Amino acid sequence: MKFMWFHLMPYTELPDDFREKNPSVWVDIHSSLFDPRRAHHMYNDFMDEMEFAAECGFDAICCNEHHSNGYGLMPSPNLIASSLARRTTNTALCVMGNSIALYNPPTRVAEEFAMIDCISGGRLIAGFPVGSPMDTCYAFGQNPSMLRERYHEAHDLIVKAWTEKDTFAFNGRYNQQRYVNIWPRPIQRPHPPIWVPGGGSVETWQWCAEMDYVYCYLSYYGFKAGRATMQGFWDEMARIGKDRNPYRAGFLQFVGVGESRQHAFDLYSEAAEYFYGRCLHVDPRFASPPGYTTEATQRAGIQGMVQRAAANSASATPSASRIGNTPRPTEMKQIVDEGYVIVGSADEVVEQLREVATDLNVGHLMLLLQFGNMGKDLAKYNTKLFAEKVMPKLHPLFSEWENRWWPQPMENTQRAEVPAYLPKVAAE
Repeated sequence: MKFMWFHLMPYTELPDDFREKNPSVWVDIHSSLFDPRRAHHMYNDFMDEMEFAAECGFDAICCNEHHSNGYGLMPSPNLIASSLARRTTNTALCVMGNSIALYNPPTRVAEEFAMIDCISGGRLIAGFPVGSPMDTCYAFGQNPSMLRERYHEAHDLIVKAWTEKDTFAFNGRYNQQRYVNIWPRPIQRPHPPIWVPGGGSVETWQWCAEMDYVYCYLSYYGFKAGRATMQGFWDEMARIGKDRNPYRAGFLQFVGVGESRQHAFDLYSEAAEYFYGRCLHVDPRFASPPGYTTEATQRAGIQGMVQRAAANSASATPSASRIGNTPRPTEMKQIVDEGYVIVGSADEVVEQLREVATDLNVGHLMLLLQFGNMGKDLAKYNTKLFAEKVMPKLHPLFSEWENRWWPQPMENTQRAEVPAYLPKVAAE
């Protein structure tokens, strides 16, 4: 089983009354709330945490792309990944990912991902998200009804740019280029493994099944809420005759490890309540633009993560504890009871994550061990405890399966030396 340390890079100093005084954490969040000098320290803390995770032996470090928001300060994950490519040695770099429908032309993604793969010696995992409605349709002004078609065309162009040896012309509906001939080219052949993050769309898991890509369910609401979506993915795999190799899938889970369940509860309550109370405060007018959610997904009755967060934001009041049948995810007891965040001693976390992995049949577990306004010291404590006392007991899980979706880097003896002034984090 693979363990992947995921960072959202949330803005950690949103005011206590943010939810009451601001309509949304995304799209129109007011610029006066952003302090660049404080962000300087946040970014450097975040990078320290990611490098520390590599040093602790996590199989991969993950970053992602979002825009115009206080939920995640990473409009360009490639900048982060390029730095990590230089500061780490053997840890896989999972850019989860580039919203490829937003790039004009998409060959920019092909080039930058190829650069990261070259600098890192072939450690890149290339994530291709469709993108949240806030990022794609509002922050970047894309037509929601054309977004998925634009996404598929961008994918085809990027993959061909990676694999076609000769210069070629590309004439699509959205992209026309007379000369496509990217330099550099990725080390991994035919190209870096492609993973596709999703939040509950039927078409996304169907496409992953057909293309033989890893489907990653990035759930805010834990494994209990993720069962229906993951079951839909595995049902689609069965329908088209593919095996249940757990490495075909990934799942995101919030985790807090302590000396005991109560200790973990006390340690991580503030950060969890900050995340669910402020970072997921999404105005419903941005969550579901007409044409973004497909007919098939609507007919299946699937509510995406963004839509669920927006529904909670719209319905919750300071005195409300429940929204219809949906818990209001802002109080720690309910957050834990519903499985949004798994907390406990190392042994308790091992058993809970074993249940998550086997129940959902996922071989790639993406872990949010820093979330909300969690400080660097606590994030490192959580990371180290997980790496030392949880990972070793779960790593053998699914060892009978072949992981064909993991990076294939150059041999260590063939790679560039890490400069003496840089720590050799995660070196063999």
